[in-house]
Amino acid sequence: MTKAEFVEKFAAETGFSKKDAAKAVNAFFDVTAAALKKGDKVVFPGAFKAEVVERKARTGRNPLTGAEMKIPAKKVIKAKLSDKLLG
Repeated sequence: MTKAEFVEKFAAETGFSKKDAAKAVNAFFDVTAAALKKGDKVVFPGAFKAEVVERKARTGRNPLTGAEMKIPAKKVIKAKLSDKLLG
């Protein structure tokens, strides 16, 4: 499902206009992104949980040459979806 399709279904479900539905969807993602950037967890019980975690530096291998390479530490989003979303 694309964002446009999601906005259309969201508008139909809520009775919002497509313009208002798009604003609501964009606001949701903006608020979620701001919270994650700040280091907060975003939790919707029964739906999903997302948080930013630090991935440790590690050694990897170049698949073409087999040479070892250092992979630096970085921050990543860790998300867990509820089984309720799958039906």
